[in-house]
Amino acid sequence: MKQNIYYITLRSTLVMGEGEHLTKGFLPTGSEGTPTVVSCGIFIRSFGSINPSTMDYEVDLYLRQTWYDHRLKQPNLVKPLDLNDPKLVQRIWKPEVFFANAKHAEFQYVTVPNVLVRIDPSGKILYMLRLKLRFSCMMDLYRYPMDSQVCTIELESFSKTTDELHLKWTDTEPVMLYDNLKLPQFEIEKVNTSLCREKFHIGEYSCLRAEFYLRRSVGYHLVQSYLPTILIVVISWVSFWLDVNAIPARITRGVTTLLTISSKGAGIQSNLPPCLLCESDGCLDGSLYNFRLRSPS
Repeated sequence: MKQNIYYITLRSTLVMGEGEHLTKGFLPTGSEGTPTVVSCGIFIRSFGSINPSTMDYEVDLYLRQTWYDHRLKQPNLVKPLDLNDPKLVQRIWKPEVFFANAKHAEFQYVTVPNVLVRIDPSGKILYMLRLKLRFSCMMDLYRYPMDSQVCTIELESFSKTTDELHLKWTDTEPVMLYDNLKLPQFEIEKVNTSLCREKFHIGEYSCLRAEFYLRRSVGYHLVQSYLPTILIVVISWVSFWLDVNAIPARITRGVTTLLTISSKGAGIQSNLPPCLLCESDGCLDGSLYNFRLRSPS
């Protein structure tokens, strides 16, 4: 009964225009002159679509934000109150945060808008969203496909400076991964979280950073690239056992091997971004070999 009475009171306070102090940029600790502390946590449901050619990856995650708002404190509540009214959710103050390194973001609407606002009797508020995002990840492909990458998720305050809003990770398990989470070509070695601050000409903003250390699995490239190439080279050695006068057979075998390796290399290169400089040992060896052929003996 008390739960329903408080819900009706809160609805009339916010919707009927009596709770202007709870919304429109009024921070919970604005009157106290201290920054509002917001604890953030991420639960990753899926992690994949790591694309070296576009330097990005996709994540399906739940963003959890908690803070205290004494204006919504209600000791008469016997249990937390969940708000599912969009009008109430819009009028309650919420942190203005964004993902700094996100290229694209989608809010989940199926089958209902995936948003939850839970108010505890102590005034603690839980605000949870489900989002699908594409993050940029600057990859170093010098050792491809034996490489390891570090991809990040950066969460930052949009309009509130450090004097008004302070972001921090939750004390326990700030970044959680789904138990059965698997990546097709990578393995997640570890996840590190850290605090950061971004300085702009208009102020300093609080931000959070999660780093995912990824190691590429060699099994896929071993089957798709290394073994076929090795077999092609071994088969080309048959030319050494052919008769010296069998010129057409020897030429055919060499040209076939060259074309097969070239097409295989083109297929591998199609999954990588175009490079302006030759950073691999193979490119350097090829340049030296070409120079040796063209130089006078």
